[in-house]
Amino acid sequence: MRSLVPPDGDPAPFNDRLSRRRRNALFAALLSCLLGLLMIHRSADPRPALPPLPQAAAQAAGSPSASATDRRTSPAIVVPDAKPVRLSIPVIGVNAPFTGLDLGPDGVLNAPPPDDTNLVGWYQGGTVPGNKGPAIVLGHVDTKTAPAVFWGLSSLTRGNTVDIDRDDKVTATFTVDSVEVFPKDAFPDDRVYGKTADAELRLITCGGAYDRQHGDYTANVVVFAHLTGLRET
Repeated sequence: MRSLVPPDGDPAPFNDRLSRRRRNALFAALLSCLLGLLMIHRSADPRPALPPLPQAAAQAAGSPSASATDRRTSPAIVVPDAKPVRLSIPVIGVNAPFTGLDLGPDGVLNAPPPDDTNLVGWYQGGTVPGNKGPAIVLGHVDTKTAPAVFWGLSSLTRGNTVDIDRDDKVTATFTVDSVEVFPKDAFPDDRVYGKTADAELRLITCGGAYDRQHGDYTANVVVFAHLTGLRET
């Protein structure tokens, strides 16, 4: 490689130094242009990408959850006017308050507020968590600018636990049976919302690919869990 300083100690010729400066300036301009294009691309679609789904969560609809003969259950309690106040899923770092959810005019369950990253919703026209039946809890996977409360929901596995504190000073503990993904146009309403013999829990969020044309995800992630413990708090 030719040195920029000749053997006699004189500085490099002006033309050589000018050429190097031009190359550096051109390189800096090119780098700035590339960074600008990247920022434009990100600002056009700021929504974070979905976390990768584990193999267990990528099962097709219809995968069986744990049967009644191979899981330990806890008897349900009956307190019709109780309400859930806090959801805790230690394995994915969730610790969030609840808000009540109702059905919209079209009969579809409303979602929690779209920009709150640490809030879950409970369908208050359905089962109280810990009572007999399927308690329905919804949470966003992300907002337009950041991951949200159920960002890590798809990484849950069978045997993980979920705690729900109720306003009657009872904490209900649920154990995960399965984590499954269903296309939104083939969502199994009966399986998710249908009556159950025991106290169960359904945690629901968005999944699949993000459809920019419709501004929504193409699938739902559903966690199926059953009651395994009750304690006073």
